[in-house]
Amino acid sequence: MEIKVGMAKTTKYAVSHSGDSAEVAERAQGGISAILADGQGSGKSAKNTSTLVVNKAVTLITDGARDGAVARAVHDFLYAVKSGQVSSTLTILSADLDTETIVISRNSNCPVIVKANEYLTVYDEWVNPIGVHKHTKPLIYQIPLEIGTILVSYTDGIHSAGKKRGKQIDFKHIIKIIEENNVDDVDFIANAILEYALELDDNRPGDDMTVVVMGISGKEYNNKIRRVQVSFPY
Repeated sequence: MEIKVGMAKTTKYAVSHSGDSAEVAERAQGGISAILADGQGSGKSAKNTSTLVVNKAVTLITDGARDGAVARAVHDFLYAVKSGQVSSTLTILSADLDTETIVISRNSNCPVIVKANEYLTVYDEWVNPIGVHKHTKPLIYQIPLEIGTILVSYTDGIHSAGKKRGKQIDFKHIIKIIEENNVDDVDFIANAILEYALELDDNRPGDDMTVVVMGISGKEYNNKIRRVQVSFPY
């Protein structure tokens, strides 16, 4: 089995700091988690918030905390540090080898899309962001860790693409991108969704945009070499 993660992101037009942060953490009992956060506002202050959130989540995950507990603890931490005045979305996508499940934790106004071998599901129930409402909890979903599964999440820069120009993103087009590709195409899926959103914004994004894609592949390797590729234009 191979767990693949693809990420693609860009900043709000004419803003140097992205308010979105995304990272990958190795789970203490086996597997990996992809963490995505969108800090309130834009620019440097939003970046500081999302970085704070993601770094705290990474630390807790690598220490062995379960995802639901991670989301609650990160909320409590942000609430305390910012005195309940600053919010952030938080989504965690986990391939947990210990329980042989995929765990999804959502505190976001954006969906998580899951394409499995026999179905496609969109998790988009309403939930509070973290940091503001004192007793905020995440929405947790748990499904079997099956080869062929793809998970997609993104921030609201994707969700709102085109609105300032009188356009509206076609969610069916995002679904089509996912349906027409497989687990080996996680980078392509992330880039294709981002490029579609940028096209709607005439390549002048109205908000920070980040797409995270996780795929569970059945590839087997004699030498289990773990690779990370990063492209960071600035």
